[in-house]
Amino acid sequence: MFTGLVAELGSVERLAEGEDTCRLSVRARKVLGGLKVGDSVAVNGVCLTVTDLRSNGFTADVMPETVRRTTMHGLRPGDRVNLERALRLADGLDGHIVQGHVEGVGTVTKVRPEGNALVYTIAAPAELTPYIVEKGSVTVDGVSLTVIQAGDTEFGVSLIPHTAAQTTLGYKKPGDTVNLETDILARYIGRFLSRRFGSPVGTAEDGSRKDDGLTMDFLRRNGF
Repeated sequence: MFTGLVAELGSVERLAEGEDTCRLSVRARKVLGGLKVGDSVAVNGVCLTVTDLRSNGFTADVMPETVRRTTMHGLRPGDRVNLERALRLADGLDGHIVQGHVEGVGTVTKVRPEGNALVYTIAAPAELTPYIVEKGSVTVDGVSLTVIQAGDTEFGVSLIPHTAAQTTLGYKKPGDTVNLETDILARYIGRFLSRRFGSPVGTAEDGSRKDDGLTMDFLRRNGF
C-alpha cells in the first residue's frame, strides 16, 4: 500500500523486454535507505517487487498483466520515473490509499496554467470514469491528486508548483500517456452495487454512461 506522495524522481537505467514481460532497472537514491530484496516500490504508480539491489539503484521484474495495463513497456533508458516506498503503519496518510495496482492508461489532452498551478486534462478509459468524481482522489503515474473536473471521457487535475517540479507530471505534455488508478473505496462500492442491482452506479446495462447515477428515487425503489 502507498499514499501517492512521490519520494524522489529516479531514472530508468535499463529495460530488458521479453515477449510479454520485462525487467526494469532504476537508478535511485532516497528510496534505497533500508530497502531490501522482496520489498515493494511504486514506479510511476506500479507496485513492483525488488529482486536485486545495488548501491545506486534496484531491479524489478514486470509480469505480463502489468505490461498490458501500464506504460511500463514504453520506458526507455534515461526516462524519469516517480518512486515511492511502501507505506509503514507508523507513517501518516497524507495522500490517499493507493494500492499500486494500475487499472489502465490515460492520455494527457491539455495542459494550461491557472495562477500558480498547472491544470491537466486527461482522457481515461470508459471503464474507469464512473469511479473518478469531482473532489475525489485519483492516482496519476503514482501521484495522489484531487479531481477538479470529471466527465464521461476525461477528467481534470491541478498541480501546485511543488508537485510539478518533484514528479514526472511537470514534464508531461499533450499526447503523453500516464498510469491511472482510481480510488479503491469507489471500486469496492461500485462492485457491491453492481452485484446487488445489476450494473455499476452511473452505468447503463449496455455499458454506456448514465446521467442519473445514484439518486434518492433509486434508493427508495430498492428498499433504502
